[in-house]
Amino acid sequence: MNSTMNRWEIPSLGLDKLVRREVPRPVPKAGEIVVEVNAVSLNYRDAEVAENGMGNALSFPFTPASDMAGRIVAVGEGVTRFAVGDRVISAYIPGWIDGVPLSWTVAPTQGGPIPGVLAQYVAAPAEWCVRAPRTLSAVEASTLPVAALTAWMALVELGNLHAGQTVVVQGTGGVSLFAVQLAAAHGARVIVTSGSDEKIARAIALGARHGINRNTTPDWQHAVLELTGGRGADHILEMTGGDNVERSLQAVVQGGRISVIGLLDSDRLSLPILSLLASRASIVGIAVGPRRALEDLVRAVDLLGIRPVIDATYAYSQVPEAFVHLRRGAFGKIVVQLSEA
Repeated sequence: MNSTMNRWEIPSLGLDKLVRREVPRPVPKAGEIVVEVNAVSLNYRDAEVAENGMGNALSFPFTPASDMAGRIVAVGEGVTRFAVGDRVISAYIPGWIDGVPLSWTVAPTQGGPIPGVLAQYVAAPAEWCVRAPRTLSAVEASTLPVAALTAWMALVELGNLHAGQTVVVQGTGGVSLFAVQLAAAHGARVIVTSGSDEKIARAIALGARHGINRNTTPDWQHAVLELTGGRGADHILEMTGGDNVERSLQAVVQGGRISVIGLLDSDRLSLPILSLLASRASIVGIAVGPRRALEDLVRAVDLLGIRPVIDATYAYSQVPEAFVHLRRGAFGKIVVQLSEA
């Protein structure tokens, strides 16, 4: 067994500085596991952290990315949660096990400020991982920790989604497509908005009922009201920010729920307070979720037969190319595959 491995890292901020280096292979300390990483799923946040830190105080050299799937190859003293050979996925906020959300200063996130997982092997406390779904490959399973769990928290864990409700999903990125599948699997009617008719058609094939092209129908909220007979949607996943939040407010049912997840157009919200008061809507920020919810999601994925949508899979040597694809946008997820599992 080799005593060295290689990992991707940046010596300072900037994706253009990504380099693959040979380093000592980790050995587990007490309470730790060593995971042979089979696949790493990239999130938009991973690129932002590598490029500008995204508010995190990083220690250099820094290894990007937070979401991985792999197999345990070594366990440290006292580990009872897992055994060698177990398939696992990472938890994005390892200090948040359950209950009330913790601030990121108390429970920092993987992939910034905690070093990330773009490496052949990763050592971490056993509490930082959960068992992978039985029904998914490592490439598929690696997409769950951030994108799938965010959609799960917005709709199921916090949103109490149930059959007969209407859900508006904005965009066709990783979170959005998981939301389409989860909502459809729970018997909800899904309306997807996108700037591409081709992507709308693909989202409908995944379970969405209707699609609205934002380019031809910029005031998409009126189309939502028309599709719902004037009632509005029960849940809206707000992915854009800025003035778009006011459109979401106009499209939501009285007392409905808007989950703020993305900031594609702006990192600020803009809406009239009187309209919010009149709507009696709840506007809730969603920032992934606890480990217990990830375990619930894994069980649901196995039961419901949900298959993550992967736009492209890149080899480990192609990490820079994978980030380029991520930055230009994807239908679903971008995954780096290190080895078969």
